[in-house]
Amino acid sequence: MFLSNDIKVWLSAKSTDMRKSIDGLSFLVVDDLKLDPNSGELFIFYNRKFDKLKILYWNNNGFCLWYKRLEKHRFKLPRETGHSMVISLQQLRWLLEGLDFLSIKSNPKLKYDIFY
Repeated sequence: MFLSNDIKVWLSAKSTDMRKSIDGLSFLVVDDLKLDPNSGELFIFYNRKFDKLKILYWNNNGFCLWYKRLEKHRFKLPRETGHSMVISLQQLRWLLEGLDFLSIKSNPKLKYDIFY
C-alpha cells in the first residue's frame, strides 16, 4: 500500500463475515458506514474472533483488498461500539503489528515558526 499520511482510515463498528469480498464490503461501506467506497479512504473490517482483517480501498481505477490472518494471536480491537471510528495511519500500523493502538500515545506533532 502506498498511502499518504493524510489518508482517512475507517474502522468498522461491528464484526464482518470474512467471506465477503470487494462487492460485499463495498455495500457495507455504503449501507452501514454511509460513506463512498470510491473516496480513496481505507475501510477496515474484522471478524468476530479478531484474528482476521480486511482493508478495502479504491486506487485510481479499481478496488484493492488487503487481507491479514493471524495464526496464533488476536488483533487488539475495541469491542463493538455501534459506530465506526477514524484512526490514524500510525494507529493502523500499530494495529497490524498486534499492538493495542488505542492505548499507545505518540508525541504530539510540533511545528515551529521561528528557528534560531
